[in-house]
Formats: sequence, structure tokens, C-alpha cells
Amino acid sequence: QVQLVESGGGLVQAGDSLRLSCAASGRTFTIYAMGWFRQAPGKEREFLAGVRWIGGRSDYVDSVKGRFTISRDVAKNTGYLQMNSLKAEDTAVYYCAADRSTIGNIIRGEYAYDSWGQGTQVTVSS
Repeated sequence: QVQLVESGGGLVQAGDSLRLSCAASGRTFTIYAMGWFRQAPGKEREFLAGVRWIGGRSDYVDSVKGRFTISRDVAKNTGYLQMNSLKAEDTAVYYCAADRSTIGNIIRGEYAYDSWGQGTQVTVSS
């Protein structure tokens, strides 16, 4: 099993930046990829970005491409989501998740991720 803990959320103004962290523990050597998702009030949880744990190849949805950057530090067992130029519509609970079964690809569907953090709230005021 892998345990994930997010941190770094908070209340910011539109245009500000935040960096979310996701600390992994347990059987971290089983992680193939890490994904970041978010769930806004009244909406379904959505995939934002993913990164291959080994190699660092990444994938982004169009709505955050160019504003968000996903990265990971394998030595620290930590993933990151750098969020710039935040907008009010970025307000949501942000989750990190670990994919421990997919070889080679970054999957956008939740079904591929079997370990999830508890979420961290990001609120962007306009």
C-alpha cells in the first residue's frame, strides 16, 4: 500500500500562485505514475495532470496547460503541482493519487489510481 498526504492549499487571490505537495509513504517503489485531480463544488472530480514516476514524462488537460506544472522528486517520494495565474474557477479540493499498475502511459481516468490523498482545499478569490 501507498499512503499519500497533500499539503499547500489555501486561500489566494486571482493571479496568485500556489504549490501543492503530495508526500508518499509505504511501498513507494510500486508507484508508476502520480496524478493530480480536483473536485469543485457540485462537479465531478477531474484529472488535471499526471507524471511518470520514473522518467518524469507528463500530461496535462488543456484547461491547466501552461499554468500548472507537475513534477516529482523521487528521492523525497514527493510529487508537486505548481499552479500559477490562478483563477476563481480553480477553486476546488485538490487530490493526488498514485497509479501502481499502468506501465508506460499516463492514464487520465480515476480507475487507474488505487491510492489517494485526503485532499487539500484551494480557494481563489476574484
